[in-house]
This record gives sequence, structure tokens and C-alpha cells, in this order.
Amino acid sequence: MALIQSISGIRGTIGGKYKENLTPRDIVESVSAFGQWMINEQVPLKVVIGRDGRISGEMVAQLAIQTLRAMGIDVVDLGYSTTPTVEMAVPAEQAGAGIILTASHNPKEWNALKLLNASGEFISGEEGEALLDLIERGEIVYADIDNLGTYREATDALDTHIEAVLQHSLVDIEAIRNAGFKVVLDPVNSTGGIAVPRLLEQLGCSCISIHNDMSGDFAHNPEPLPEHLSDLSQRVLEENAHLGIAVDPDVDRLVFVCEDGSVFGEEYTLVAVADYVLGKCPGNTVSNLSSSRALRDVTERRGGKYFASAVGEVNVVQQMKAVNAVIGGEGNGGIIVPDLHYGRDALIGIALFLSHLAAFKGKMSALRQKYPNYSMVKDKISLDPSLPLDTLLDKLHQRYSNENCSTIDGLKVDFEDGWVHLRKSNTEPIIRIYAEASDMTAATRLVAEMKEALHSFI
Repeated sequence: MALIQSISGIRGTIGGKYKENLTPRDIVESVSAFGQWMINEQVPLKVVIGRDGRISGEMVAQLAIQTLRAMGIDVVDLGYSTTPTVEMAVPAEQAGAGIILTASHNPKEWNALKLLNASGEFISGEEGEALLDLIERGEIVYADIDNLGTYREATDALDTHIEAVLQHSLVDIEAIRNAGFKVVLDPVNSTGGIAVPRLLEQLGCSCISIHNDMSGDFAHNPEPLPEHLSDLSQRVLEENAHLGIAVDPDVDRLVFVCEDGSVFGEEYTLVAVADYVLGKCPGNTVSNLSSSRALRDVTERRGGKYFASAVGEVNVVQQMKAVNAVIGGEGNGGIIVPDLHYGRDALIGIALFLSHLAAFKGKMSALRQKYPNYSMVKDKISLDPSLPLDTLLDKLHQRYSNENCSTIDGLKVDFEDGWVHLRKSNTEPIIRIYAEASDMTAATRLVAEMKEALHSFI
């Protein structure tokens, strides 16, 4: 199946052979290297750990917890949790690091170690390289019998997270309660089924859940894309609900469904929330190069400046800090509100979006029509592994040198009426091609044009 060790973390499929899958031995080696990295960096020897609802979660958690303790590192175990909850708990616990056991939107056979630094943010590329080097060299020193790490459960972290969301200055609890929203939730049988209803209850919303048995046996592909949300759309219509909410298994991505069953659009989660935030707190915004141009449009209309980063949450966060952005995120439904914490967080996204909808005093579908109606195509081109992919992108850059181009992450070409972003996959011999234009035909045409150009260079 698969094992991927990268600067972004360790992920793979459960079972199979060592070094080919995420086996117990791979888990222990990776966690040991992370512990050694902490010791080398002289950070506090305490780790906050939490997991989503995956079937393998408890097994992976026990391996990780006992490995850390064997290295003399104290463990604070949140149990079932969300990625943003762990991110907030790390600095709250004054820990040196955090580990989230989740493969995010990947199917149930996958799991992963998402690794956080002492700020509760994903480790940097340089830190990831150091970790991979430690895994390769295997130079790990374990603690003696008198210095084993301690273990403590912390069951209140999620409530603390929700309370912080409720206390956020832009969350209008009174307006949301007065609106009396009826919501249908699809947490895909994972920890969103614990977290989101608690938040909605505090906001005075009526919540009906589907796919919420916490089995970790995902009822559909867990990536919250329109083609996977037909059950949610149907239930919204049946219940005559104001909206539907879908989150991924670790609750850092957020997608909405309108009252008419149409999907609001994952790209437009950030656009709508940013519009609300910028209306209250003008400033700059950030998203990655593959996210919709609609965020730029909304930001400039509100008097701010928009900036693009390389793909990857850590890159978005770095750019947000550099330009002092008031909000940012990714077009996959990831919302980052820096005065709460620097991480994608569906819970604060829900609270801010409902505040926006309550102030709008109209239907979800009407709110969606406020925003530019761009169409996006996400495609890829498979190539011979021996081909120099960087050289191909360089030639493409030369062809479009008269256009507005960015090379901070692959190649993005900004045309007047659309854009195309091409970047190498870190794990496959492919080039991912994202394009956006005023309609689907134009976006598809841009992708076809880029594919034809790449083939002409081979």
C-alpha cells in the first residue's frame, strides 16, 4: 500500500510490511525520532497527543504514547480530539510539541502523525528535514528506569477550545441564537460528531446529525467535496434546514450546504468568513496559490491587500505572519483566524460563518450569490519518472513570460480572465494542474492548453 515520510509528517496505510506501510515498527521509529528531535532542540519534554475517530486510532495512540514515555517524555493525552484542539492545547499545556493522529481526508485504511512545535503549529520544513535525518540514522537514546515519562489524560481540552471560540470578539452569539438556525451535520463518523454539536448547542442552534456513530468507518469518502455530500444535501432538504455542515475527520476543513441542497463551495468557505471578518476588522488576507481568486476580490473590495503563499498550511501561516493578515487559509475549506491560533479550525469557521449569516438575514443560497462565481478545475498530468519535471515547468514559464507569473511553488500564470497553477507532486511523478476562470468551459480550456504545452516539450 503506502508509507510516506516527508517534511510534512509521517503517513501511510495500516498493516503490511515495514517501510512499505504504516506498521507498528514504523510508528515507533518515527515517534522515537521525534522525541530525539525534541531532546536535541532542548524544548520542554512534554507532548500533547490527540486522535480523530479512525479505527486504527487507539492502536497508533498507544504505540506513540508508550514510545514517548520510554524516551523520558511526559504525555498529555486528549483522546478523541480535533486537530485545532490539539494545536491550542500545546501552548496551553506549556508542552514542547504535539502529535495529532489523523490522516485528515484520507480513507479509513490510512493514518498519520501530524507533528507540532511548541507553538502548536506544524513543524517547519527545516525541522522536518532534521526529523527525517534522525529516522534514517536511528541514533535514538531512551530513558533509564528512573526517568520514564509520565502520563495524564486531559478530557477538558475540547471544552476549553469551544469556550475560546465563543469568547472570540467577532462571534455574535446573540444574533446566532436569535436566528434559530436548524443545522444538519455530517461529521463522517469521526470526532466532528463530538465537537460540532457541542458548539452548536452553545450557539443556540438545532443540530441533526448524520453519519455520526464515531465508528471511524467512514460512510463515504471523507474529503468534504460536493460529490461526497449527496446524503447531507438530501437531508437538508428533507429537514427543511437552514444549512448543512460537513467537516473532515480531524475537523480542520469546513464545507457548507445551502438550504436548497446546493453546496456553498469549499473555496467559498474562506471567502465568506473573510468577508465577514474584514467588515469588522479591515486588513490583509492570505491563501495559497491554488485557492480561488474570489478571496482577492473580496479583500480588495474591503480595502485590504491579498497575498498568496506556497501550498501547505505551514507556508500560509508564515505568510500570514509576514503581512500581519487578519484572516487566511486554504481553498479546501481551511480557515485560519490568527487571534485565536495559527491553524485551520472548522469550529471558529462555523461560529464566524453563522455570525455572518445571521447578520445577512437571508438564505444561504442568496449569500452565496454575493460572491464572484468562478469555476475551478483540478487535474493532473502523469509523466515518465525519468523526465526532469522542473525543466518542463521552466520551459512553460518561458512560454508565458509576458504574463503575471509566480514561481514560489511550481508555476502559477495569472491571466486577466483566469489563472493556472502547476506544481510537482512530492510523492508521485505527476504535475498537478489547477485552473480557475469565469466559467467551467474556460477553466477546462486553460488546463488543456497547459497539458498540450507540456507534451510539446517532451
